[in-house]
Amino acid sequence: MTEPVFEQIAIIGAGLIGASIARAAIEYGVAGSVSLYDADADVRRRAAAIGLGDVADTLKTAVETSDCVFLCVPVGALSAVAANAVPAMKSGAILTDVGSVKGQASSALAAAADGRVHIIPGHPIAGTEQSGPEAGFASLFRNAWHILTPLEGGDEAYAAAVSQLEAFWCGLGAKVETMDAARHDRVLAITSHLPHLIAFNIVSTAFDMETVEEGEVVKYSAGGFRDFTRIAASDPVMWRDVFLTNKDAVLECLGRFSEDLAALQRAIRWGDGETLFKEFSRARSIRKAIIDAGQDSGTVNFGRNQPEESPEGDGDEAD
Repeated sequence: MTEPVFEQIAIIGAGLIGASIARAAIEYGVAGSVSLYDADADVRRRAAAIGLGDVADTLKTAVETSDCVFLCVPVGALSAVAANAVPAMKSGAILTDVGSVKGQASSALAAAADGRVHIIPGHPIAGTEQSGPEAGFASLFRNAWHILTPLEGGDEAYAAAVSQLEAFWCGLGAKVETMDAARHDRVLAITSHLPHLIAFNIVSTAFDMETVEEGEVVKYSAGGFRDFTRIAASDPVMWRDVFLTNKDAVLECLGRFSEDLAALQRAIRWGDGETLFKEFSRARSIRKAIIDAGQDSGTVNFGRNQPEESPEGDGDEAD
């Protein structure tokens, strides 16, 4: 049995990520015990019913004896939750988060700092389109990247806290990397945020087209559209906050995407098959590079529950 990295952790927010941390921390032995709190009483009841940990009635009770507190709430709620958590935390404890916009998270967490607690923003690049405490599973973070964006100017104690948090995530099976918050937000804008925006948009467009019946869209959904609908099924509150808090990086990527899309539109209009073939071939090579890097599986019918005789494409995960 491995020695726990933390004797006790607290998880604030019992959605997919929070529930998965709770399950993985105990199953892999990286935490001695898990205290959990969610602002929604029904979520707390459901979390207790499935044994996610010691479900507390108040945030203060959950965090006051914990060595590390994980804020698993939408980015827009981080500031208020951090401000309530820090005064109740013990000296020397770690406060981290799992939000996918680190510039905003860093500011929100740093604003709550009182000098006693180590603030270390983070982001696990893992997830599914499911939400709620029942959606969590221990293996979610295995072989996934976890990015830490430590604040500047930390002393030796802070550096030791960063190493301890890194060890925790490695214990969950994640690959950990440290990155500047601004760089993180630019990278995630193109690899995660823009794809989600496109998915939300294309699904809405399909259902709004006057020439297509909604029933036909569902009945004749091909693999590509099904993948878009899966991504578009992600938590709307979380993604609303992501786009509002990472708007500069997203708008920059969206501008470039719009230009490239216009170029493809011209190629289709003028019958420029050479341009289409060149761009499609380049995109195909990038897909191969992602599989070769272990970021996805090339297995036919990966991630889709349907008959093996009719596979179509691979799925990607929603954050």
